[in-house]
Order: sequence, then C-alpha cells, then structure tokens
Amino acid sequence: MADRAAAKSKAQAHGKSKKKGAMDGMTVKGGHKLSVKEGAGLTAKGRKSINRRTGSNLKAPVCKPKTAKEAARRKSFCARSRGWTGERGKAARKRWNC
Repeated sequence: MADRAAAKSKAQAHGKSKKKGAMDGMTVKGGHKLSVKEGAGLTAKGRKSINRRTGSNLKAPVCKPKTAKEAARRKSFCARSRGWTGERGKAARKRWNC
C-alpha cells in the first residue's frame, strides 16, 4: 500500500504545469514587461524568457495585421481579452487596437 501511495505522489509531482509561476521575477524595471503608459505587455526580452522557461511560442502583438493569419490572431486576442477591465488589461487591448 505504501508503494502505491509513493508512486501516486510521484506521478502527481510530474503533472504540474510548466506555465504556473512562469511570470515570477518578471518586472517592468527588469525590462521584461512594459509599463501601463507604454502599452502593458511583454517586451521581446520577456517573451524570450517565458518561451525559454515554458517551451511556449509567444509572439509580439499584432497592431496592424498584414496577413489574414495575423488578422485572425488579433481578432482572437481581442475576443479573449474583452473582460480585461484592469489598468494593464485596458492598456494591452489598446496596444492591440481592440
């Protein structure tokens, strides 16, 4: 019975998300995030850091889409972020031209 419990806890430990806590240590002062006045998103340095930590593929915001793919990405972001009512959320939506 003890072996089974140990195996179960070991399996649960590996099931944690890589993305949880990925923003730890990300600061405006450190150059990872933009201030609210600048548009409140991640900088290139911040995106690179997150991608390295989590294996994600974050891209820069699409302000003026040139292709249909970029336009769809912008439309999707604007739809997802519609409920962002905080100061940073509003600034990010403005940066994306939502």
